[in-house]
Amino acid sequence: MSTVKESVEVEVPVSTAYNQWTQFEEFPNFMEGVEEVRQLDDRHTHWTTKIGGVRREFDTEIVDQFPDERITWRTTGGDTKQKGMVRFQRLDDTHTRVELVMDVEPTGAVEKTAAMTGIIDRRVKGDMRRFKEFVEHRGDESGGWRGRIKPG
Repeated sequence: MSTVKESVEVEVPVSTAYNQWTQFEEFPNFMEGVEEVRQLDDRHTHWTTKIGGVRREFDTEIVDQFPDERITWRTTGGDTKQKGMVRFQRLDDTHTRVELVMDVEPTGAVEKTAAMTGIIDRRVKGDMRRFKEFVEHRGDESGGWRGRIKPG
């Protein structure tokens, strides 16, 4: 399993950064290779990605979610195995640190090569930079979900 960590400081309040991140269907706007994310219910999403010409579909489950603090997830089925957490840290009234930690298990030759050559790390770094640009350019969130999900 390959672990990827990246953080970015965004110039928006913590609630804005968190609320925007909960809009999973907006991920293709800033995540390279993500073609579609469909929110199935409060806990589940279905992803379609195309990376290096390889199309993958998989499902994720939100393990826990605490507004303005963190969202933790894991895959539950499909072509990809991963788990991760995104954490939100209030720096002041208008600045937030967003930290992403993911454990990815490369499943095919393309993914294994990408992990070994650092492509996954660079892609996540770019995704976080694009999230910063996306949320700061908007100035506010496109929506938000404030519910709590506890493990269980």
